[in-house]
Amino acid sequence: MKLNYYQETDSLYIDLSEKTSVESKEISEGVVLDYDAAGNLVGIDIDNASTKVQLKDLFLSRLPSDIHTVAA
Repeated sequence: MKLNYYQETDSLYIDLSEKTSVESKEISEGVVLDYDAAGNLVGIDIDNASTKVQLKDLFLSRLPSDIHTVAA
């Protein structure tokens, strides 16, 4: 899973899978879910993210994998 914040557009993309998105559905204003060909959720796009989610802190708990950070 990857979280990518784009300050210039104030959007947050949560990449849940490396599969290609073939369908998108807006579930609420500015929140779009992306699905692969099998109908599996592969990503979440949030416009105006700074008004919808708290971007200042990110807490990860009990993840069964390695965590990598990339500074912008």
